[in-house]
Amino acid sequence: MNQNFFPEYKYISRAYIFIIFMMCLTGFGQMPIFKRYYIADIPGLGWLAQYYLTHYIHYIGAILLFVISGYCAAAYFFAGRHHFRLTRSAYIRVILLAAITVTGIFRVLKNLPDIVFSPNFTMFIDISHLIFMLIFLMAAAWFLFTKSGWLMEKARISEN
Repeated sequence: MNQNFFPEYKYISRAYIFIIFMMCLTGFGQMPIFKRYYIADIPGLGWLAQYYLTHYIHYIGAILLFVISGYCAAAYFFAGRHHFRLTRSAYIRVILLAAITVTGIFRVLKNLPDIVFSPNFTMFIDISHLIFMLIFLMAAAWFLFTKSGWLMEKARISEN
């Protein structure tokens, strides 16, 4: 990708990777696996067994992910789409992130005191959120392995 066109790409990319990592860590931290398998007993990782701490960090990560996504979408639509196009891997990531976001919003709604979902719908949302995230992680690993980026420079049409 042209670093001159998107000079902040390096910082946004690092922030995005860090936020996704922290959201995975805190998302799994809300399940009791870190305490159950004694990972939280490792010095420095005790915070992973504290449900409300991981819960709030997960929500903060979601807000930051919304901000980064909004910034990147605005930058692409207002300036980048004339020079770049989204790759197939970008479309797959956008669809998976949208599915994770929708199921995540339902999980937030489920936690509000005045909103009650049926137990089956609650389980469907919880499992869907986890499955979409696992698929997203596998796709991200594949795209990293195949070096598939988000954007591709549009072919320049030479004028003769």
